[in-house]
Amino acid sequence: MDLNGKVAVVTGSGRGLGLAYAKALAAAGAAVVVNDVDAEAAAEAVKEIEAAGGRAVAEVGAVGSVETAEALTARAVAEFGRLDVMVTNAGVLRDRVLWKMTEEDFDTVVEVHLRGTFTCVRAAVTQMREQGEGGRVIVAGSPAGQRGNFGQTNYAAAKAGIAAMVRTWAMELAKAGITANAVIPVAATAMTKTIPVFAPHVEALEQHGTPLPDSLRKGEGFGTAEDVAPLVVYLASDAAAEVTGQCIGIGGDKLALWSHPQEVAVAYADGGWCADAIAAAWPVSVGRVPETYGIPAPRI
Repeated sequence: MDLNGKVAVVTGSGRGLGLAYAKALAAAGAAVVVNDVDAEAAAEAVKEIEAAGGRAVAEVGAVGSVETAEALTARAVAEFGRLDVMVTNAGVLRDRVLWKMTEEDFDTVVEVHLRGTFTCVRAAVTQMREQGEGGRVIVAGSPAGQRGNFGQTNYAAAKAGIAAMVRTWAMELAKAGITANAVIPVAATAMTKTIPVFAPHVEALEQHGTPLPDSLRKGEGFGTAEDVAPLVVYLASDAAAEVTGQCIGIGGDKLALWSHPQEVAVAYADGGWCADAIAAAWPVSVGRVPETYGIPAPRI
């Protein structure tokens, strides 16, 4: 993939998945604005990219506010003359079961993930539409947003909202030649290291470079951050000009397309439904095979 001449912003790119995205985009030829709330991490990311022959600058700031979103777009234009790709990756976790989750827990996660995606994409597409040459919006979804996950009311809600925004933006931005897609990554990160079944494998990878076993890479579609980055490069490229409104999963050796919500069973009653009629029809018609929910437990 040749991204020479393109300019990308990657939020939360001081480490983890965001850093892998920024490095891969730069390696493909794009100039990159690295963003992180941690100034040292952002500066180190820029050094790594430049040492590999790429072009990058750091813009430090917490994602969520309009000010940070506009600063990121403005920095891209000021340093590199344009903006072609917005990758929203920044995120935080505040995991708790519903009855223990505070308003601050909820608001913090929604502020960064959902509002941060909205503000950054809005600023980016405003610039892209002014340029009149199309563009790419690539946002971070999650299996939790697709299926729900225990202890993640805030995170699952934000990620589900992001998926819905992508489907909406695909329609709104089509005329301007701007695509919008969500990446659904499954990778060894600081977040997934907290999952007991993954923890020893992630630690072995980090400390000793031990490759992840096939039971994870193939069986669970679980890999490294570097396994996810090629999808971001592809979606940023001209080759993906017709791909929009999609939620695309990637991890380890697995690439997948997630379905969109749709009616899977219907029933009709002349004159409408009463509660008793619904109770009678439910187990033998629309409710006969209920939908599953939750992320399946790893089978390793």
